[in-house]
Amino acid sequence: MEEDVQLILDIVEEKMEKAIVYLHDELAKLRAGKASPHMLDGLTVDYYGAKTPLNQVANINTPDARTIIVQPWEKSMLDPVEKAIMHANLGFNPVNNGETLRIVVPALTEERRKILVRQVKAEGENARVSLRNARRDAKEEIKKMQKDGLPEDTGKRAEQEVQNLTDSYSRRVDELLQKKEDDIMTI
Repeated sequence: MEEDVQLILDIVEEKMEKAIVYLHDELAKLRAGKASPHMLDGLTVDYYGAKTPLNQVANINTPDARTIIVQPWEKSMLDPVEKAIMHANLGFNPVNNGETLRIVVPALTEERRKILVRQVKAEGENARVSLRNARRDAKEEIKKMQKDGLPEDTGKRAEQEVQNLTDSYSRRVDELLQKKEDDIMTI
Protein backbone atom coordinates (compact mmCIF):
# COMPACT_ATOMS: atom_id res chain seq x y z
CA MET A 1 0.00 0.00 0.00
CA GLU A 2 2.77 2.46 0.89
CA GLU A 3 4.39 1.88 -2.51
CA ASP A 4 1.09 2.68 -4.21
CA VAL A 5 0.81 5.94 -2.29
CA GLN A 6 4.39 6.84 -3.23
CA LEU A 7 3.62 6.02 -6.86
CA ILE A 8 0.65 8.40 -6.80
CA LEU A 9 2.84 11.13 -5.28
CA ASP A 10 5.52 10.54 -7.93
CA ILE A 11 2.94 10.72 -10.72
CA VAL A 12 1.39 13.94 -9.42
CA GLU A 13 4.82 15.53 -9.06
CA GLU A 14 5.71 14.50 -12.62
CA LYS A 15 2.48 16.04 -13.96
CA MET A 16 3.11 19.25 -12.06
CA GLU A 17 6.70 19.43 -13.32
CA LYS A 18 5.42 19.02 -16.88
CA ALA A 19 3.01 21.92 -16.34
CA ILE A 20 5.92 24.11 -15.18
CA VAL A 21 8.10 23.10 -18.16
CA TYR A 22 5.24 23.80 -20.56
CA LEU A 23 4.64 27.22 -18.97
CA HIS A 24 8.35 28.03 -19.19
CA ASP A 25 8.40 27.09 -22.88
CA GLU A 26 5.28 29.13 -23.66
CA LEU A 27 6.64 32.18 -21.83
CA ALA A 28 9.90 31.90 -23.76
CA LYS A 29 7.94 32.28 -27.00
CA LEU A 30 6.40 35.59 -25.88
CA ARG A 31 8.67 38.41 -26.84
CA ALA A 32 9.70 40.92 -24.27
CA GLY A 33 11.30 43.50 -26.55
CA LYS A 34 14.55 41.59 -26.92
CA ALA A 35 15.24 39.38 -29.91
CA SER A 36 15.41 35.68 -29.08
CA PRO A 37 15.62 32.56 -31.26
CA HIS A 38 12.76 31.15 -29.13
CA MET A 39 10.40 33.66 -30.75
CA LEU A 40 10.41 31.41 -33.82
CA ASP A 41 9.89 28.16 -31.89
CA GLY A 42 6.93 26.17 -33.09
CA LEU A 43 7.16 27.66 -36.58
CA THR A 44 6.95 25.03 -39.32
CA VAL A 45 8.13 25.32 -42.91
CA ASP A 46 6.98 23.40 -45.96
CA TYR A 47 10.14 21.40 -46.66
CA TYR A 48 9.63 19.39 -49.84
CA GLY A 49 6.01 18.65 -48.96
CA ALA A 50 6.55 17.95 -45.24
CA LYS A 51 5.87 20.36 -42.41
CA THR A 52 9.25 20.70 -40.70
CA PRO A 53 10.23 22.83 -37.68
CA LEU A 54 12.13 25.96 -38.73
CA ASN A 55 15.11 25.12 -36.53
CA GLN A 56 15.61 21.91 -38.54
CA VAL A 57 16.02 23.73 -41.87
CA ALA A 58 17.88 26.88 -40.80
CA ASN A 59 20.28 28.44 -38.31
CA ILE A 60 18.66 31.06 -36.11
CA ASN A 61 20.92 33.65 -34.47
CA THR A 62 20.53 36.91 -32.57
CA PRO A 63 23.56 39.11 -33.28
CA ASP A 64 22.13 41.93 -31.15
CA ALA A 65 19.13 42.70 -28.93
CA ARG A 66 16.91 43.83 -31.82
CA THR A 67 17.80 41.47 -34.68
CA ILE A 68 17.16 37.83 -35.54
CA ILE A 69 19.07 36.28 -38.45
CA VAL A 70 17.61 33.18 -40.11
CA GLN A 71 20.00 31.40 -42.48
CA PRO A 72 18.44 28.41 -44.28
CA TRP A 73 20.81 25.54 -44.99
CA GLU A 74 19.58 25.46 -48.58
CA LYS A 75 19.12 28.66 -50.60
CA SER A 76 15.97 27.20 -52.16
CA MET A 77 14.37 27.29 -48.69
CA LEU A 78 14.70 31.08 -48.35
CA ASP A 79 11.27 31.88 -49.82
CA PRO A 80 9.33 29.14 -47.93
CA VAL A 81 10.96 30.24 -44.65
CA GLU A 82 10.09 33.87 -45.35
CA LYS A 83 6.47 32.93 -46.11
CA ALA A 84 6.24 30.84 -42.92
CA ILE A 85 7.45 33.77 -40.82
CA MET A 86 5.02 36.16 -42.54
CA HIS A 87 2.04 33.80 -42.09
CA ALA A 88 2.83 33.18 -38.42
CA ASN A 89 1.41 36.62 -37.49
CA LEU A 90 4.27 37.40 -35.13
CA GLY A 91 4.40 41.02 -36.26
CA PHE A 92 7.74 40.50 -38.00
CA ASN A 93 8.74 41.73 -41.45
CA PRO A 94 11.72 39.65 -42.62
CA VAL A 95 14.16 41.28 -45.04
CA ASN A 96 15.49 38.85 -47.64
CA ASN A 97 19.02 39.67 -48.85
CA GLY A 98 19.40 36.54 -51.01
CA GLU A 99 21.36 34.57 -48.40
CA THR A 100 19.66 35.20 -45.06
CA LEU A 101 16.51 36.66 -43.58
CA ARG A 102 17.03 39.59 -41.24
CA ILE A 103 14.21 40.25 -38.81
CA VAL A 104 14.25 43.52 -36.91
CA VAL A 105 12.24 43.12 -33.72
CA PRO A 106 10.23 46.32 -33.23
CA ALA A 107 10.18 48.01 -29.85
CA LEU A 108 7.08 47.24 -27.81
CA THR A 109 4.46 49.92 -27.32
CA GLU A 110 2.78 50.34 -23.94
CA GLU A 111 -0.45 48.92 -25.35
CA ARG A 112 1.38 45.86 -26.73
CA ARG A 113 3.12 45.34 -23.38
CA LYS A 114 -0.24 45.24 -21.61
CA ILE A 115 -1.56 42.72 -24.14
CA LEU A 116 1.51 40.55 -23.59
CA VAL A 117 1.04 40.73 -19.80
CA ARG A 118 -2.54 39.51 -20.27
CA GLN A 119 -1.21 36.63 -22.37
CA VAL A 120 1.31 35.81 -19.64
CA LYS A 121 -1.45 35.76 -17.03
CA ALA A 122 -3.60 33.52 -19.25
CA GLU A 123 -0.69 31.06 -19.65
CA GLY A 124 -0.21 31.17 -15.89
CA GLU A 125 -3.86 30.36 -15.31
CA ASN A 126 -3.59 27.42 -17.71
CA ALA A 127 -0.64 26.13 -15.69
CA ARG A 128 -2.58 26.54 -12.43
CA VAL A 129 -5.50 24.59 -13.92
CA SER A 130 -3.10 21.78 -14.80
CA LEU A 131 -1.77 21.79 -11.24
CA ARG A 132 -5.30 21.66 -9.79
CA ASN A 133 -6.25 18.82 -12.15
CA ALA A 134 -3.20 16.82 -11.08
CA ARG A 135 -4.09 17.45 -7.41
CA ARG A 136 -7.71 16.38 -7.97
CA ASP A 137 -6.68 13.19 -9.75
CA ALA A 138 -4.25 12.28 -6.97
CA LYS A 139 -6.83 12.92 -4.25
CA GLU A 140 -9.37 10.74 -6.07
CA GLU A 141 -6.82 7.92 -6.30
CA ILE A 142 -6.03 8.23 -2.59
CA LYS A 143 -9.75 8.14 -1.71
CA LYS A 144 -10.17 4.98 -3.82
CA MET A 145 -7.24 3.42 -1.98
CA GLN A 146 -8.80 4.35 1.38
CA LYS A 147 -11.98 2.50 0.36
CA ASP A 148 -9.79 -0.47 -0.56
CA GLY A 149 -8.17 -0.61 2.86
CA LEU A 150 -5.55 2.15 3.05
CA PRO A 151 -5.36 3.41 6.66
CA GLU A 152 -7.08 6.77 7.08
CA ASP A 153 -4.06 8.49 8.66
CA THR A 154 -1.84 7.35 5.74
CA GLY A 155 -4.43 8.72 3.31
CA LYS A 156 -4.56 12.06 5.14
CA ARG A 157 -0.74 12.31 5.12
CA ALA A 158 -0.72 11.55 1.39
CA GLU A 159 -3.39 14.18 0.72
CA GLN A 160 -1.38 16.70 2.75
CA GLU A 161 1.73 15.85 0.72
CA VAL A 162 -0.22 16.37 -2.51
CA GLN A 163 -1.38 19.75 -1.21
CA ASN A 164 2.20 20.68 -0.26
CA LEU A 165 3.34 19.79 -3.79
CA THR A 166 0.52 21.88 -5.25
CA ASP A 167 1.47 24.87 -3.09
CA SER A 168 5.12 24.53 -4.02
CA TYR A 169 4.44 24.36 -7.74
CA SER A 170 1.94 27.23 -7.51
CA ARG A 171 4.69 29.39 -6.03
CA ARG A 172 6.96 28.42 -8.93
CA VAL A 173 4.23 29.46 -11.40
CA ASP A 174 3.89 32.80 -9.60
CA GLU A 175 7.66 33.34 -9.73
CA LEU A 176 7.84 32.58 -13.45
CA LEU A 177 4.91 34.90 -14.19
CA GLN A 178 6.33 37.74 -12.10
CA LYS A 179 9.73 37.42 -13.78
CA LYS A 180 8.16 37.49 -17.27
CA GLU A 181 5.87 40.42 -16.41
CA ASP A 182 8.83 42.41 -15.11
CA ASP A 183 10.76 41.53 -18.26
CA ILE A 184 7.90 42.71 -20.50
CA MET A 185 7.19 45.92 -18.63
CA THR A 186 10.87 46.95 -18.49
CA ILE A 187 11.56 49.41 -21.26
